[in-house]
Amino acid sequence: MQKITPHLWFDTQAREAADFYTSLFEQSEVGQVTTLRDTPSGDADVVPFVLAGQRFMSINAGPLFKFNPSISFTILCASTDEVDRLWKELSEGGFAMMPLDSYPWSQRYGWVADRFGLSWQLMHVGDQPFTQKIVPSLMFVGDVCGKAEEAMGLYTSVFGGSVDDPIVRFGPDEQPGEEGTVKYASFTLSGAKFSAMDGGRVHDFGFNEAVSLMVSCDTQEEIDFFWDRLSAVPEAEQCGWLKDRYGVSWQVVPAAMDRMMQESDEATRARVTQAFLTMKKFDLAKLEEAYAGV
Repeated sequence: MQKITPHLWFDTQAREAADFYTSLFEQSEVGQVTTLRDTPSGDADVVPFVLAGQRFMSINAGPLFKFNPSISFTILCASTDEVDRLWKELSEGGFAMMPLDSYPWSQRYGWVADRFGLSWQLMHVGDQPFTQKIVPSLMFVGDVCGKAEEAMGLYTSVFGGSVDDPIVRFGPDEQPGEEGTVKYASFTLSGAKFSAMDGGRVHDFGFNEAVSLMVSCDTQEEIDFFWDRLSAVPEAEQCGWLKDRYGVSWQVVPAAMDRMMQESDEATRARVTQAFLTMKKFDLAKLEEAYAGV
C-alpha cells in the first residue's frame, strides 16, 4: 500500500476537482466519497481518487487554506504532445507561472496553476524511464529557504530512502536562489519519488495545510514513531495533523481509518468522527472502541 498520500484541501470543489483530474490520466478513478458530519467546518466530504495509479485524498472543508506553488505536482511526459494536451486542459481557467516553452532542463516544460489553484509542472522527459508519473515537488521559500537539503536529510532518515545524485545547486548570482542552495534535487521516501528546491526568500507564500502529506500507519507504535519525529509545532497538532520544523503539514493516520470511514452505518462513522475530533495524535485503541460502539 502507498505509504505517503498527497492530501488536498478544497473549499467545496473536491469532487469536481477529482472528476477533472481523473479525466486527464489513464489508470485513474474516483473512490468512495464519505461525508463527515458535524466537523468544525460543518459536513465535510472526503474524496479519495487515483491518478495514473497513484493514490490521492481530498476534502471539502471550507475556505481556510489556499493552494500555492510551495507544493506542486510534476507530471512526467513521454512526448511533447502529451505536455501540450495536459497544458491545454490544466491551464483552462487557471494561469501560467512559467510559460510552456523549451528550457535547459526539458525540451517542453511549463508550470501552471489550474482552475482550482493547484500547481502543476509539466515536463517532457523523452526516452528517460520513470516508474512514477506524478512527483510531489516541495519548494522551500522565505524563512526556510536554504533548508531543502536539510529537510531531505530528515525525511529520508524518518521514512527510509535516499537523496539522488547529483543535487543541482545554484551558482553565484543565479536567481532566485542563493549560491550553493538546492536548485533541484530528487529523493525517495518509502519507495515514492519526491523533488525539492530552494526557491528564494522573497515570496508571499509558503507551506500550508492546503497540501499535506498523509502517512498511513498499521499500529500505534508506528503512529508514535512518525509523530514524534515530525511534529515541531505543538499548536498545529489536531486530528492527526502536524507541522514539521519547515512548515510542511503531515497527517499521521491509522490505515484502519479507511475501513472505519467507509462503514455504511452512519452512526458508526459519526462515533469515529466525534472520537478523532477530540484528538491531537490519533489513539488507535480509542478509535477502534468508538468504531465498535464500546
